[in-house]
Amino acid sequence: MTTFRNLVSRHPMLIAWVVLAIGMVAMLLYAAKDVALLPSQMAVLIIATVLLAGACVWILTWE
Repeated sequence: MTTFRNLVSRHPMLIAWVVLAIGMVAMLLYAAKDVALLPSQMAVLIIATVLLAGACVWILTWE
């Protein structure tokens, strides 16, 4: 538990990115469940979603 707290305190942006990416990918998978996408198309969408989550966290930390 202490290791997790140390990780969160040392890298808050990274943790925010991971949490936001998990939520966004879950929403993407739910929204695309009835769409006939190829696995490669879904992989590209997931990668783009994770990168977008990182950009959102980065932009929100601007002062």
